[in-house]
Amino acid sequence: MSTVDKSSVGQGERQYHIGVAPGEVSSVALLPGDPFRVAMIADLLTDVEEVAHQREHRTVVGTYKGVRITATSTGMGCPSTAIAAEELIRVGVTSLIRVGSSAAVQPGVRPGDLLVSEGTLRNDGTTAAYVHPGYPAVPDLPITVELERQAARIAEREGVRAFNGLNASDDAFYAEGPEWIERLRREGILNIEMESSALYVVARLRGVRAGMVCACSSNLVDGASLYSGTKDALRAGWTASIEAALETAVALELGDPA
Repeated sequence: MSTVDKSSVGQGERQYHIGVAPGEVSSVALLPGDPFRVAMIADLLTDVEEVAHQREHRTVVGTYKGVRITATSTGMGCPSTAIAAEELIRVGVTSLIRVGSSAAVQPGVRPGDLLVSEGTLRNDGTTAAYVHPGYPAVPDLPITVELERQAARIAEREGVRAFNGLNASDDAFYAEGPEWIERLRREGILNIEMESSALYVVARLRGVRAGMVCACSSNLVDGASLYSGTKDALRAGWTASIEAALETAVALELGDPA
């Protein structure tokens, strides 16, 4: 009997899930959840090439202000995000910035506003397989500070607002009931999404950098649900969050020169 060690198989090869090989991507990657949102990132790049599209993971590479940028979709939730992060790191990515959607749980935050994560409450199952229950899920500090600066600048220009704070990562979208939402509000959590917990933990364990800027999709304490016509504001927020991530990559020289 020969038990497989998943930490060693596939190193230096084309990756099984995302379909990308070493040398095909840049050192910085933007990570939307939705594969269709990769096209929104590509619209802001030049010299765009599609590298792979397998399952929920679509990858393109292009140039922004002289810096090579990768965009890979993670799919929804921590399991697929952990896979995407692990495999991107294996092929040479050293900085990962999630650009996603997130529901606010503090009053006054509106759909389309920008939300920069300063740390995540780990309410997911994936990271429990990686680390101790008390292990923190925190982003890279310089990336976070720059995301906050860029988000504030872009939000002012676009007539929306930027917020910074702690978020929660949940596994079960439709299990987020009023009691849970109210508890998060009382504890000062700014917003809920489904991916950053895994992104931060994997990045820390593998020695790379990670951060997150989201567009507010809804407000679960102000009654603005995804079913109440928030899509147009959310789409504008996606574009603004992508720009904030791209400008951060340039400012911190996270990517390879084109």
